[in-house]
Amino acid sequence: MASTAKNRFSQDEKRRDSDHVSFLKHRGFRWLWIALALSGVSIAGYVLIDQQPRPNGGSWYGYTLGTIGLLLIIWLSLLGVRKRRINPGAWSLKAWTSAHVYLGLSLVVVGTLHTGFQIGWNVHTLAYVLMLLVIATGIYGVIVYATLPASLSANRKEMTRAQMLEALTAIDRQLESAAQPLGRAEADWVIAALAQDTFHGGAWGRLTGSYPHCATRRALRGMPQGAAEERVIALLEKRTQQLAQIRGALRIRALLEVWLFIHIPLTIALIAALTAHVISVFYYW
Repeated sequence: MASTAKNRFSQDEKRRDSDHVSFLKHRGFRWLWIALALSGVSIAGYVLIDQQPRPNGGSWYGYTLGTIGLLLIIWLSLLGVRKRRINPGAWSLKAWTSAHVYLGLSLVVVGTLHTGFQIGWNVHTLAYVLMLLVIATGIYGVIVYATLPASLSANRKEMTRAQMLEALTAIDRQLESAAQPLGRAEADWVIAALAQDTFHGGAWGRLTGSYPHCATRRALRGMPQGAAEERVIALLEKRTQQLAQIRGALRIRALLEVWLFIHIPLTIALIAALTAHVISVFYYW
């Protein structure tokens, strides 16, 4: 019994340790080494084959690399399906994601050697270019998911989105009360700041964090320095800081999500181009 409990404790410890390991480092970079091996074998095969002209997409070696590349792309595209299933083990989501990243990068080598460095204005080159674009957007996704969550956590300062909005609402109530003694022009600036949508600026504003028409900053710049305005200015500065926190969180979230709106459509286009590529190859074979 003691031995069984000890083994179970050891397994739980290993599982907790693996949970804190990045998908990039999964199992001691297992999938990186597999991807490097696949790339190395592909390069070695291409270099060692002694034939003229050099191997291309229409040679037996080109067909071999093309088949490997096609199967890899189809399998890699199933990551979205895998995300909807929850199970641990050798094919946990972390393992699948690690394989997705490194095997996806190996496609640069496999796909390029498959082309035999023959590029033209045709569906074959279209498929190759789309593959490179999918890989490029995937690299962006890996970078942002490896770096931005920490920035998002630091920006929030242990506050949820709802708490940040509640803090802004509390400032607005104080600002509305403090603005009562102001003159008409100054009061209008405050009213405009309070009336402006917190999320104005659209998709571009969220991605860039640029809000050139921010009414709160305009009110702060235009507010005269005086005893009557001192409290309002302090609250406007506080409101500017709170808006910056909210907009910073929105920007980080947008940067985390925007690549999927490019990566997934490109993947679909790639599969369509590959289908046309394969059909045309077998049609003219």
